[in-house]
Amino acid sequence: MTTVMRTSNNRLRRSAFRPATTIALSFAILIAVGTVLLSLPVARADGRVDPFAAIFTATSTVCVTGLVIADTATTFTTFGEIVVLVLIQLGGLGYMTIATVVAILLGRELGLSERIVLREAHGQPRLSGVIRLTRNTLMFTLVAEAVGTTILVLRFASDPNFNGWKSLYYAVFHSVSAFCNAGFDLMGAVFGKFSSLTAYKLDPVVSLTIAGLFIIGGLGYPVVEELARRKKRRLSVHARLVVWTTAALLLLGTAAILILEWSNPETLQGLSLPGKLLVSFFQSATARTAGFSTVDIADVNATTLFVLGTLMFIGASPGGTGGGVKTTTFVLMVVAVLSVLRGRTDSEVFGRRIPAANVYRALAIVILSAILVAVATMVLTLTELDVASRGERAGFMAVQFEVLSAWGTVGLSTGITPDLSGVGRIVIIIMMYVGRIGPLTAFAALAAREKPVKRRLAEEHVVIG
Repeated sequence: MTTVMRTSNNRLRRSAFRPATTIALSFAILIAVGTVLLSLPVARADGRVDPFAAIFTATSTVCVTGLVIADTATTFTTFGEIVVLVLIQLGGLGYMTIATVVAILLGRELGLSERIVLREAHGQPRLSGVIRLTRNTLMFTLVAEAVGTTILVLRFASDPNFNGWKSLYYAVFHSVSAFCNAGFDLMGAVFGKFSSLTAYKLDPVVSLTIAGLFIIGGLGYPVVEELARRKKRRLSVHARLVVWTTAALLLLGTAAILILEWSNPETLQGLSLPGKLLVSFFQSATARTAGFSTVDIADVNATTLFVLGTLMFIGASPGGTGGGVKTTTFVLMVVAVLSVLRGRTDSEVFGRRIPAANVYRALAIVILSAILVAVATMVLTLTELDVASRGERAGFMAVQFEVLSAWGTVGLSTGITPDLSGVGRIVIIIMMYVGRIGPLTAFAALAAREKPVKRRLAEEHVVIG
């Protein structure tokens, strides 16, 4: 009897790891398929086959990062750009979301294991309603991207740089890229390589539309749905934490960039106050995993790089299309610290007590993320000596910024990405992949190990601090 119970428990434990494994494999498969497609001569403007560039771009698109070693618009053909667009959409939504919707349309019933994977992919605590959530997430994504496309096509249609179908094509591409927090753009063919949205830094229509898309995409559909129904029911603690943390980070980030870059002749100096506010707001918002930029990041002050790096490490919110350790993870750490300072044993927020297990998981995610960032930064400082020694603002700060951008799936760069060595590119590829699935799979693995406590050891205090 005991042997049978042990065997059953072992099977349950092994099956509990399947959601994390499935999610990780789905992203790996998408990257592999994308690599093959982007390696085809028909995908490149010069007709060459460059597997290294293909796998780097495929990883960046599927992981909705935006870091590139070759300008998208001038390197790839229309076919290659469409492959990039599809990979961004699949990477932003997640393979399981697309697969679930297809299964629903085909009339196939999803099994328990598939529902568990969906629950983990959406970061939900319960299985109930996960199919409805998946379907609504896709519908919301398509509607949001359609609205963004409509606004952008009207703006691009009045721009002499775009005509006819090109305005629609660019509107669709940048709307999808923005909502999925990917940061990929096609402006290199119009305004110069790696120009991103610098030509529109004072254009409120383009800047605010793009920013609005990636902010909403970063919130996650469950929070957006709660906000839409706030008159009928009270917002959950999770939704309030996401909204208030997002608003606080946007406000503080904007203020910090505005103050630090106020007199920088390369960024804000010479702009009107509304222009400075618009540019500062956009950089603050994009640093939390979007990757677009309306100023050259290489021109900002070192202190501003530190602020942007901090925002990149925090990232978007659970269930959203962005990366990072997530806003709720960050705020739980803050709440735990405040509880200690107040002499309380429980972490409390909005009149509710946060389970200790949540705090432990948040702590584990932050520490694991910090360790990975530190190790990757150390490796790059050893392998990228030529890059790190260039210019006044290069060196350690530029390398660490690149690692944080990859880990947070952001895509901002001081311009060193194309010059990275083979080892450096491999490190960034790994960081982009782990950054996209790391916190999610870490949470799934920790949750899988959770089991009822049969006994508690004797307590003994340890001297701290």
